[in-house]
Amino acid sequence: MTMWRSVSAVFRRDLRLAWAGGGAAAPLGFFAGATTLVPLAVGPDLKTLALIGPSLLWVTVALAALMILERLFQADLEDGSLDQLHLVDAPLEFIVAAKGAALWTAIGLPLALASLPAALALQTPPHATIAVAIGLLIGLAAFIGFGLFGAALAAGVRRGGVLIAILVLPFFAPPIIFGAAAASKAASEGLGAPGFLLLCGCALAGVALGPIGAAAALRQQTG
Repeated sequence: MTMWRSVSAVFRRDLRLAWAGGGAAAPLGFFAGATTLVPLAVGPDLKTLALIGPSLLWVTVALAALMILERLFQADLEDGSLDQLHLVDAPLEFIVAAKGAALWTAIGLPLALASLPAALALQTPPHATIAVAIGLLIGLAAFIGFGLFGAALAAGVRRGGVLIAILVLPFFAPPIIFGAAAASKAASEGLGAPGFLLLCGCALAGVALGPIGAAAALRQQTG
């Protein structure tokens, strides 16, 4: 099996597993519930909803992404799949990146689509909702990229969700800040807002560095 076949096989496997047990539905349900219930608690003041809307969307998406990180590598470590991944003819960094890409596809795309009606409910102008959804999709790439490292470090820890949160939340802060700023300016500046460009930089950093750090942590787990 060639290197790219190995990477593709891991991507398809993780994509299938993400939905097979309903695990991908949990963050989607959390996002839908939070973005529905918080406006009900805030009340009918449209100005208040428009003010808190961008921040609410981004914090909720970050927490939804955090939900699915705990079992990302832990299940592979427990059933021996992680040892097999070390034997395939592809660098472990590429394998980790494939797992992250599968997670982004299975979780990120549905969350971005769900953000369209959520943004409208939070008084985002209709013409700006697409820009908000694209920003969230890029932000999820940053969250998952940085999350790979935290998930790999905590793979050998039972109930390591709290540890993962402690490790990755500092890295989640910049995408949330820049993403919320870009979302608040989406109506007037669209995808050209400075916050959006900085968000893209965070995503590139997460996608580039996350698999490298995660692969190094996993080698220590199985070494």
